[in-house]
Amino acid sequence: MAADLYQELGVAKTASEAEIKKAYKKLATKLHPDKNPGDKRVETRFKAVNRAYQTLSDPKKRALYDEFGDDAMREGFDVQAARAYQRASQGYGASRGPGGSFRFEDIFTGGGAGIGDLFGDLFSGKAGGRGGARMRGSDIASEITIDFSQAVLGTEVALTLQNGGDPVTVRIPAGATDGDRLRIAGRGQPSPHSGPPGDLVLAIRVRPHPHFERKELDLHLDLPITVGEAYRGGKVPVPTPEGSVNLTIPKHAQSGQVLRLKGKGVHRGKNVGDLYVRFLIRLPDSDSRDVDKAVDEMERFMRGNVRAGIEL
Repeated sequence: MAADLYQELGVAKTASEAEIKKAYKKLATKLHPDKNPGDKRVETRFKAVNRAYQTLSDPKKRALYDEFGDDAMREGFDVQAARAYQRASQGYGASRGPGGSFRFEDIFTGGGAGIGDLFGDLFSGKAGGRGGARMRGSDIASEITIDFSQAVLGTEVALTLQNGGDPVTVRIPAGATDGDRLRIAGRGQPSPHSGPPGDLVLAIRVRPHPHFERKELDLHLDLPITVGEAYRGGKVPVPTPEGSVNLTIPKHAQSGQVLRLKGKGVHRGKNVGDLYVRFLIRLPDSDSRDVDKAVDEMERFMRGNVRAGIEL
């Protein structure tokens, strides 16, 4: 039985988008593979948390999950067919699966006869086979997890199939995002009726990045700068999908100030996003008398109350 996605994130089903995002960030930071190298249990948990967030952070996916459960996340799920079956089952007493999710396999496209075909046969009095048609084999659904940079830049991944087929190299295009699906024709299950084989359907999962955050095609980066760089300004290197570029820090830059680098975000087809860089001023972390004196000297030049006007 699939785990409840709300329980994976430790939030209530009534949680707001902000509460879901906060819970995810806390868990992703704690469970990130870079902090737990070689721990398979933590890696599995990290993937589950990432999958839960990708579903619950998307209003459409969340609504479908709330209505149909984990079945709604499966490849080829047909919403209209599922609702039709739901209405029909109320009259025919069809059973439900765990958690109220319908387990009627024909609500999934590519899994044999569709529900419309089934009802059509029932109501027209047809029975038996379909005239000896060569039915294709079943699709194989699987997941592949890639790094953030691989999703942004694109990559190729060599896969070994569990059904004993030949290894296959999958090209993931630049700009792929978590939840995207790739269909590799003819790499699914063989047909039991001498028909064509099914397809391999890969769901892409993307590991979060420790520094970059992606919002659609835009990238967001918190960039540490020194006190001197903030006060005097200057040029600092910033990584982008197209390579490192020099960013000009304006004089008297403030912590939290954001600059936009147009066209330096994610490329997806003919579309491209922007890179938003937020400055975070870093102070020395040493307990030094010289540092204390320098800070005292700087304090003399602060004008007025820096928190003036902040109120609820």
